[in-house]
Amino acid sequence: MSIFKDYSSYYNLLYKDKAYGDEAEYIIGLILKHNPSAKSILNLGCGTGQHDFIFSEKGFDVTGVDQSEDMLKLAREGANERELEREIAFLNGDLRTLRLNHQYDVVLALFHVMSYQITNEDLHKAFETACLHLKAGGVFIFDCWFGPGVLTDPPKVRLKKFENEQLLIKRTAIPKAHPNENVIDVNFDILIKEKATNQFTEIQEQHRMRYLFKPELDLFFNKTALNLLEYKEWMTDREPDYNSWNACFILNK
Repeated sequence: MSIFKDYSSYYNLLYKDKAYGDEAEYIIGLILKHNPSAKSILNLGCGTGQHDFIFSEKGFDVTGVDQSEDMLKLAREGANERELEREIAFLNGDLRTLRLNHQYDVVLALFHVMSYQITNEDLHKAFETACLHLKAGGVFIFDCWFGPGVLTDPPKVRLKKFENEQLLIKRTAIPKAHPNENVIDVNFDILIKEKATNQFTEIQEQHRMRYLFKPELDLFFNKTALNLLEYKEWMTDREPDYNSWNACFILNK
């Protein structure tokens, strides 16, 4: 359908309110605190590269990896549009099995990438990948759905509307909890109207998300050479608590 000829408008519209700039600055602050001489970044689950553009502009050598070729296409197009001084390598790969035979000063997994690893095996493989690609003394930073906050304030049905000159999008998120797996299925129903043609397209997506607790994460850390430096509520300096839906963990090797 014609709407998918402008897929970047659809995707960027859905996430237009995401504070990529503030998030990138937050991550850079953590990098400077724990590894101030860091130069190279491996971003696992880079998506459309919005964080990576900022890291590159701030002087880092960046490699972004994602499982979706659609996302990588948008990332490469975005990098070309920005005419970045440093070239960003955008690579296709699964963070559970990725082996680049190269190590980096910093490894990142942002936007809940680790919560998409819903089994213990997947989580263990993801942490192994991060550890193998990290230089000695390097830092691994990831955020995730934080169990105490999710259980205190369970997800509810939500309707959001997004609009620009070309598209009107209505997205309904319907959660289904699996309490014995610590997993929530977020079922998205997305209705897209193309204004020029008055054409409608409906898309269904399911995002399976695992909420995580610090004691279980400690077990995964102990299986690798990763050492926990600190953990905090995402985008703040507060220790996560029952009101924290998103937590950030900082480790080194």
